[in-house]
Amino acid sequence: MKHSIKSSVFFFAVFFSSLLSFQVASSQTYSLNNSSSVLEVHGTSSLHDWVLETEKQSGKIVITNSEELEISSLSISVQAESLKSGKSSMDKNTYKALNTDDHKTMDFNLSSVKNVEKLSDNSFKVSASGKMTISGVTKTISIDMTVKIDGDKVTLDGEKSFKMTDFGIDPPKALLGTIKTGDAIKIVFKSVLNK
Repeated sequence: MKHSIKSSVFFFAVFFSSLLSFQVASSQTYSLNNSSSVLEVHGTSSLHDWVLETEKQSGKIVITNSEELEISSLSISVQAESLKSGKSSMDKNTYKALNTDDHKTMDFNLSSVKNVEKLSDNSFKVSASGKMTISGVTKTISIDMTVKIDGDKVTLDGEKSFKMTDFGIDPPKALLGTIKTGDAIKIVFKSVLNK
């Protein structure tokens, strides 16, 4: 009797350890490729529309099931002073509004995946929520994106609109306040992550 109990315990120990190792082995981590990724901030002003492009960003995604797309974690971080408009005066006003002396990065961390819709063998429409931190203020936001898995590469495509004042940011002004930036902005991203 003791022998059979020991055998059962041994069997379950082997079974669960192999199951655990399979789950660990099936998790795939991809890191953001800065040179291949694009993140833009689109906005308006009383003079003209404007775009800021990100020059430095980093991030990681961990996928536990690529067949049905199960994401265990996703984080993206943007260097605030790597946002460039092509005009140094606007960039300075942007950095001042973002208080980049104290807040060097803008960050997004996934909290939960609400829905996954399979579009094709390797493409999915994802509705998720996460915590976004801008200028030291953290808010929970919802975001929709398309996730494509292609071998050793994962591509995230999407956009998110919100107001600067949601994060306590006063829209920048220029030329002694004669040019005013609109409160509404839109972030457009195409993030490429590699194994």
